[in-house]
Order: sequence, then C-alpha cells, then structure tokens
Amino acid sequence: MENKKQFVYIVQAENSNVCKIGITDNLERRLKDYNNMTGKSKSVVYQYLFTCEVNDMTAVEKDIKTEFSNLREQKSKEIYFYNPTLFENYVNFIKSHKLFIKETFIKTDEKPKVKEIIVPRTTPSLKDRGVTTKDVMQRAKRVKNDEFYTRYVDIEKEVSRYDKSIWKGKTVFCNCDDAVDDELNDRRTSAFALFFIKNFDELELEKLICTHYAGAEDLFNQGPEGYVYTYIYTRDGLKGIKDYPPGFNGSFDHPLSLKILNEEADIVCTNPPFSRTRDFWKIMIASGKKFLIISNTANVLTASYVPYFKNNQVWAGYNRVDWYENPKRQLTEASGHWYTNIPIENRLKYNLLKIMPLKNMPEKCKKYDDSKILIVKDSYIPSDYKKPFAVSSRSILNGVLEKGYKMVQDKEYYPYIKGKKQFAKVLIQKI
Repeated sequence: MENKKQFVYIVQAENSNVCKIGITDNLERRLKDYNNMTGKSKSVVYQYLFTCEVNDMTAVEKDIKTEFSNLREQKSKEIYFYNPTLFENYVNFIKSHKLFIKETFIKTDEKPKVKEIIVPRTTPSLKDRGVTTKDVMQRAKRVKNDEFYTRYVDIEKEVSRYDKSIWKGKTVFCNCDDAVDDELNDRRTSAFALFFIKNFDELELEKLICTHYAGAEDLFNQGPEGYVYTYIYTRDGLKGIKDYPPGFNGSFDHPLSLKILNEEADIVCTNPPFSRTRDFWKIMIASGKKFLIISNTANVLTASYVPYFKNNQVWAGYNRVDWYENPKRQLTEASGHWYTNIPIENRLKYNLLKIMPLKNMPEKCKKYDDSKILIVKDSYIPSDYKKPFAVSSRSILNGVLEKGYKMVQDKEYYPYIKGKKQFAKVLIQKI
C-alpha cells in the first residue's frame, strides 16, 4: 500500500490576528474540519494561506514549535500570532527545512485584514516604505540612530538554550545603556538588567553590573547622568547599588567601563548600539571575555567581522531577533541575530542544513560563477566537494562552520555571473 502524502499548512479565519500551523495527510478534509466546527468558530470561514508537502510532518511541526515558541499561544499547540512579516518568516522557515518537498499552495491575492499584534503600528510598514529589515540596521549605522531596544522575551528565549552551569558564580556585565529603576519597573528598567535581576538566584550569579549611558534619548527616564548599577548579595541580602562616578557617561568604551570589563566581568550580555558595533566587537574580542550579544544578521557577510568567524572567535547563537522597541514603545522590525563565543550544543538549526553529495543536490540550488566558483543556496551543502564554494549568511547562521567546514578568506565574496555582480556570499571549504 502506497504511503500517504504528508502536509504542513497555515490556515486562518477571516479577520483574525492569529493563524494556525498544523499537519495533515488530507488537506481537503482538514479544511472542512475547521469550517464545520461548532460554537464560536462557526460564524467565520477558514482559508489556507500556505500548504506544502514534506517528508516527515511530525518532525517539521516540532521544529516550527521550537523556532517560533515565543509567537505561539501557550494554551494551544497550533495557534500563532499573525501579520504579513511573521507569515513570511513562517513560510521561509518551512521551505528551508531539510524535509520540505514542494509548495502546493500559497495565498497571493489580497491578504486578510489583521490587527497589529502587541503594539499598534502608527507608522508605515517597512514594505510600505520600500525598505528591508537589513536596510534598517544599515541606516542605523549611517545616521547613528541606535534606538532599538531588546525585548525581555527574546533574552529569555536565547539564554534558556544554554546550560545554567555557565552562569554559576559569574559576574554578568550589561555594558550598553542598561537603565535600572529602584523598584524594577519594567517600563523604567531595560530588559537585559531586568532579566538577570529576576533570574539572579536561578542562574546562581555572583554579581550583575549594568552601565547606563547618558545619551540624548532617555527611554527609561533615568536622568541625564551615566551610572554603574551593581546587584549583589550584601549582609542585608540581595541589593542593587547605584553609583554616579564623576565624568562617567556610561559608554562601553569609557575607561571605567573598560576597567569593569577587564577586571570584574566574566560574561557580557547586551545589545550594543548598531552605529558602533565594529568598535564594540573589537573591544569584546580583545578582552577575551565570554559574551552573548545581538548584532546585524549581515555581520557574517561583512569584511569587518568575517575574520572573527574565520578565526573561530565568534559564532552564531541560537536565535534570530526580528522585533525591537523604539523610544515610543512601538514594535519595529530589524534583522538581528545573537552572537557568542560560548559553546553551542544541539543547535536546532543544524536540521536546516542539507548536507549531501553534490550530485544529489537539486540543479536549481547549485551553479558556477564566472570564476568557476560553486555557489549553493537554500542551505544545501556539498559533502564531497573539496574546493572552496560560496554560501549565503543563512548557512553560517545555521551552524555550517561547526559541521566540518571553514571560512577561507578574510572578507565577503561577490560572485559575478555573466559579468553581473551578485549578492555577497561567504567562501567556505570542507576541512
């Protein structure tokens, strides 16, 4: 008896701000099931937004739940927040999965009207403005618009992936604008500081040190002066102490910040200002300290950072970070990722790497440029190819350098095909 086909689908009821991501071996029957439900859902009509065939639907569903755990409603196994950008992220993740076979349907006509999740949008979307999430980061560097603030949920999601033992007895240093309110009001305390204060005992930390930057934007209403905040056990128990050293502006490269980094800190965890990321990375690498930081996804393709990856001084963390808060407390999109020099174990995104003999790779996913350099895409990696070949940032972020491959040059690689310059890639080679 022939095995039934297996499908992953995204379905949505009209006028809903959520969608459902599930699996089935019968798409027609499953949609009828949704539309025959009794009670509240009977008055609405469900429609497929996306369907595809896969090799193992249960395995794919499990990876979706892990990848988008912060966007899934806890009371349901299949309900996820929805907006056009999130939908695109869901689809791209599914289509890049190693068990993906083919797309069978994607809704291309007018998209359902949805309510913005979490924070109402009062400005045009990135698509409306004709820019990408990468453009946002690049523009921040040019105009020194650093007002991207990390959300608590993204810090929690990343830190939870690491063994708790790495934090035990350590001093964590949050050295980029980590304001702390005396009453730990989450509207007046930065998410990094708040997370480590709330989880101080759980992680068995020795000390937490935060520095607040005296910048033009006072998002947390902590005043115009830079200060050092230390959270530590005293004779009276856990206590937070604020110190305002004369002339201290709170910048990560101020002499006092550098002294704390070099003499007290064990692990740095922060989101450095995007306009000064190069300076920050240079200081961090030189310090030799452990770190867990957020930066642009394009760093793995940028000459200023490629040598760090090539020399195994830094690698991708577990998760992307696509949503931040601006000074008005609105969600804004920007293409970020966690980076670290802390060992990674059981990286879930290894599953997205399709490592196989070159001859078994789809023809559409491999080609040669004018210099006869092999270019592969969609996270396909040739297991038997001895020469250098070009991959996108996605493969690096998915952990290909931990699977027996190395970078072979200290800068990005630009392929030319029929004389036309292509998007930047990275040259890697099997060790």
